[in-house]
Amino acid sequence: MSKRIALVTGGIGGLGTEICKHLARSGRTVVAADLGSRPERLAEFKQETAEFADRIFFEPFNVADFDDCAAMIKRVESAHGPIDILVNAAGITRDTSLRKMSPQQWVDVLKINLDGVFNMCRNVVESMSERGFGRIVNISSVNGQTGQFGQTNYSAAKAGMHGFTMALAREVARKGVTANSVSPGYCRTALVQAIPETVRNQIVAGIPVGRLGEPSEIARVVDFLAADESGFITGANIPVNGGYFMDF
Repeated sequence: MSKRIALVTGGIGGLGTEICKHLARSGRTVVAADLGSRPERLAEFKQETAEFADRIFFEPFNVADFDDCAAMIKRVESAHGPIDILVNAAGITRDTSLRKMSPQQWVDVLKINLDGVFNMCRNVVESMSERGFGRIVNISSVNGQTGQFGQTNYSAAKAGMHGFTMALAREVARKGVTANSVSPGYCRTALVQAIPETVRNQIVAGIPVGRLGEPSEIARVVDFLAADESGFITGANIPVNGGYFMDF
């Protein structure tokens, strides 16, 4: 088992929590980084991860603020050591059709979902490259591949995330650092459960395996890509969507 340090943005969300647990189960010291303004959710997160209390920690920060990202990373490195694994799972939605979308709804989604990936990667990639090891996993989305009605902002951000991933992978490949993205389909998270049941049933009907995914099924793939032994996989996008979208 690896004793490496992992940092997960959006770490106290439904998907982020499962990612933290899987990484901790594989022996990593894990820091869940997220907004500090949700005390009830943070309390639930600590309860859900209680069995890993000696391995999973929390740091508050704002992923949209470059300087705040840098300061948080310095705190993590001071407390635990250099970051070996970065998982960018922070994200929001502001869904509406383009003809109704406000400039702020566009900016909000791009700032968190795409700028946040830059903010985090820019602040860890140099150290990873100097030490000759790093694993970066960016959580994209099937809707970045297919597009989705009412999600021009979200789909653009998630597609951009994989373009960023491929370019970064080329830059750091000879430094022992990999960069990959994972594109989940519709999973049993609070975000998806909030979709009206009739719409959610239509979505499930279009998934060949006939069900929503589980956050743990995404987390297993992230854990695999983060492994020391996964050094020959870089610049890849791994779809985990139950067959909702297939390509090669």
